[in-house]
Amino acid sequence: MIEPSDLNLTPIQQLGEFGLIHRLTQDFTIRHPKRVLCGVGDDCAVLDFNATQAQLVSTDLLMEGIHFDLSYVPLKHLGYKAIAVNISDILAMNGTPTAVTVGIAVSNRFSVEALEELYRGIHIACEEFNIDLIGGDTASSRSGLGISVTVMGFADHNQVVYRSGAKEMDILCVTGDVGAAYAGLQLLEREKQIFNENPNIQPDFSSFEYVVERQLRPHLRQDVIQFFHRAGLVPTAMIDVSDGVASEIHHLCRQSGTGATIYQDKLPIDYQTQKTAELFDIPAINFALFGGEDYELLFTIRQSDYNRVLEHPIIRPIGHMTTADQGVNLVLSNGSVTELRALGFNHFNKL
Repeated sequence: MIEPSDLNLTPIQQLGEFGLIHRLTQDFTIRHPKRVLCGVGDDCAVLDFNATQAQLVSTDLLMEGIHFDLSYVPLKHLGYKAIAVNISDILAMNGTPTAVTVGIAVSNRFSVEALEELYRGIHIACEEFNIDLIGGDTASSRSGLGISVTVMGFADHNQVVYRSGAKEMDILCVTGDVGAAYAGLQLLEREKQIFNENPNIQPDFSSFEYVVERQLRPHLRQDVIQFFHRAGLVPTAMIDVSDGVASEIHHLCRQSGTGATIYQDKLPIDYQTQKTAELFDIPAINFALFGGEDYELLFTIRQSDYNRVLEHPIIRPIGHMTTADQGVNLVLSNGSVTELRALGFNHFNKL
């Protein structure tokens, strides 16, 4: 077998997900700038739909063994989550989701009844978020299950929020709590290992139901977007927390040309997340900053909008934006300041 080093080739994991996307798309230019308002590089592509509204489009791919483990993820939950994580991209642009297409690649180890269970979860998500399933595709797979979802939505032109709009001294906020989904993943992985060693021992998630649910069935923040629309508030920049708070802050800073300072004591961490961190002897702040899959909204607002944003009970200010030369920093509980590195989920670590 020829190794990449033998031909001076670049291993994919060396670039990571976003480095790979940049490498593959850097030579593409927008040929229809009047129609394509935003291409690669944000949570969604933005197309000019009509004089007042923009069309939002995003695609996500979930692969067995990378994004989900069917030994502990029920197919119905997987179907729901596949839709939810895509809807989150529409919300991150301050938009309203309307429709999805779903493609699946499936091996012969799955029965028709198993796929029906997957689609029950998809149906539940479509009902809950008031969106339509309008098409898709099916294909065979040599092994495992792959799910590709494309979601469409809309937003008024003057309300589309990109990652690139943050300014120095804007307030950085997050919704809900962070780290819970990663806490749930740790518990599920632990119980899988215990079961593999002794199948007679049944999983026990008592006192940890919330974090397990956050991993299997994400809580989307459609209510926050609706609050923005009712209040006439438009964040200056926004992204959803899929790869971890630290990684998402770096995305906002890179595309806005800013730095940021956040405060450990202001990060919202649920009690069950704290308990899980103690169980695994890992600092809870690591769950919150680097865990990912919370699908909360991380956004910036002008200082003049600060009091209005706090009218929503689950919005928490965690820091502020600075100049780019100041970098991205974390103020610890003891007052010391440390550089905040982007150590979120890397899709190619398992290659």
